[in-house]
Amino acid sequence: MKRLDFIAHLVKIGCELFREGGNHSIYVNRIAKSVSAVPRHREINEFLIRKICRDLQIPAP
Repeated sequence: MKRLDFIAHLVKIGCELFREGGNHSIYVNRIAKSVSAVPRHREINEFLIRKICRDLQIPAP
């Protein structure tokens, strides 16, 4: 999945960008009080997308 599409999904669900790192962007779900890192690659593996969604406690796209 494309990174920009995944980030649009995160924002639509209610997650916010916490900070930018060197190789990752850190997103936070303030409602569930959970944090996860999204890699800065154009393509993100489907397994990694599911893992990030599980960490943030949101539904997968």
